[in-house]
Amino acid sequence: MYPDHTPQRAVEVHHPTPIPSPVVHPAPVIPAQPGTAPTVASIVLPDGRVVTGYAIDAVHPEPVTTKPAVSRTAVNVALGGVGFLAVCGGLLLLTSFIAALTAFITQLVTLAAVIFGGWIAVQVLGTRGHQSGGTTVNIHKAVIKRNHFRS
Repeated sequence: MYPDHTPQRAVEVHHPTPIPSPVVHPAPVIPAQPGTAPTVASIVLPDGRVVTGYAIDAVHPEPVTTKPAVSRTAVNVALGGVGFLAVCGGLLLLTSFIAALTAFITQLVTLAAVIFGGWIAVQVLGTRGHQSGGTTVNIHKAVIKRNHFRS
């Protein structure tokens, strides 16, 4: 089983120790008389067999307690309150939306005024600067004219 160069080991065998079973003493049987003797019923089946047993009374469920009726007025008041809160919330959202839209339109108008005003300022100041003593010279034409006259 083991190769020649390995020492053999001693094998130890363990046997389980049985656990003694507990001694069971049967409980004494005390005969008890029922308060009333149940009636025994026998039924003859169609194939001729007879079944005998005790009759069991049908179990009757406890009557369901009726819930108190809810007043129509209370229901209407509750629904009216929910509707009122929904309308108030909607009006609050509508008011917030209108305020945000107004601010947005105001910003757009301001932006347009700044852009348009800047454009007008450039037009007015740009043309006024040329009219008050400034001279516009087209260098390309001046060079051509100079070369033309000198050649």
